[in-house]
Amino acid sequence: MPGVHVIAPDWPDMPAGVGALATTRAGGVSPAPYDDGAGGGGLNLGQHVGDDPVLVELNRARLRQSLPGEPAWISQVHGVAVVDAASVQPGQPVRVGDASIAHAPGVVCAIMTADCLPVLFASLDGKVVGAAHAGWRGLAAGVLGETVAAMRAAGAGEISAWLGPAIGPGQFEVGSDVFDSFVAHARGADEAASMAQAFSAFPGRPGKYLADMYMLARIVLARDGVHRVSGGTYCTASEGGRFYSYRRDQVTGRQASLIWIK
Repeated sequence: MPGVHVIAPDWPDMPAGVGALATTRAGGVSPAPYDDGAGGGGLNLGQHVGDDPVLVELNRARLRQSLPGEPAWISQVHGVAVVDAASVQPGQPVRVGDASIAHAPGVVCAIMTADCLPVLFASLDGKVVGAAHAGWRGLAAGVLGETVAAMRAAGAGEISAWLGPAIGPGQFEVGSDVFDSFVAHARGADEAASMAQAFSAFPGRPGKYLADMYMLARIVLARDGVHRVSGGTYCTASEGGRFYSYRRDQVTGRQASLIWIK
């Protein structure tokens, strides 16, 4: 799409009949602090972060040029609810949820993030897709499992996943509450031990850890039978010229990860 910088997922298991992309902060019209990090306009897609709503709509219109339909923007609340993307219609009240699924062509699932983990899903036959917003709370509480369950209820067989741009393991400092939450939600001693390995003690900061969201997501996905998992190579917090990061900047924009059936 002209001017808009996007990431094509490195996702070998993505079916040929499925389209997916993740946006960056570049290629839009938003000014600082929602800019592209290099003095140009930013592609902020979030209407809830303090940016001019008119400019956000212009950014969304730019993105829309390469999509088969209007993205199903939902109100994300760090929960586990899954929405049918086809039920999200322009002019209707905003649906609340942290994931969406689609099983008809042209319906676009969309998740906005600025450090939280976006996860895109597709059944191997290309008949059902989904997208989930996995901050640490939602990840620990089971939003990925709920998304997988909703996809299977819609007819999905084997499912693969792609882990989009999120805060990396060298940047995500958390407290013992986060560590304790994941261990408490683990299914059995072996999974608890695996989850503990996703946390490394922060040198010189007692009670603080560096958490690996990508590793935690792979553990959770394996729990629900999703073993074909790609991605997990970005760090929104350290790649300031490419991504928005709430942890880094506090006041900032939102990028999106989107998936649809062609």
